[in-house]
Amino acid sequence: MSAFRDSVESMIPALRRYARALARDADIADDLVQDTLVRALRSEKLFIGGDIRSWLYTILTNLNRNRRRSLARRPVLTELFDNNPDASGTEAEGRDIARALASLVEDQRSVLLLVMLEGLSYREVADIQNVPIGTVMSRLARARAHVKAYLEGAHPTVLRAVK
Repeated sequence: MSAFRDSVESMIPALRRYARALARDADIADDLVQDTLVRALRSEKLFIGGDIRSWLYTILTNLNRNRRRSLARRPVLTELFDNNPDASGTEAEGRDIARALASLVEDQRSVLLLVMLEGLSYREVADIQNVPIGTVMSRLARARAHVKAYLEGAHPTVLRAVK
């Protein structure tokens, strides 16, 4: 196996983690990762060096944007969350965090996930999303403020002002 393919293969767990957090659905996330891997392997000759991690995240982010655009043309069905009052603290906290992330706008959620979950630098995220670094910083600050307000029990109208 080539060094390129080894590098791509080593990124699969991180791609899956990012895709699952981004898509909030394991099956959709797996499809996104598979499509990312197929495109990357088909485009091996186009990769001119540099950071393969950022390149793969860029492909996945763009595939997810395309998926969301096509979904925007269809009616949206939302999942009802389980509000089990008997849930343990960590389980309930996990659901609260998942809800807080789900309530973020797409751009803010993806920046937060890439920086906090995947450990990418602001510059890498800016390159992946094709935006200025200041935009990344702004989106991250808004995302953090929104999640904090959500977890502290802020009213939905207050959260809209944070966006």
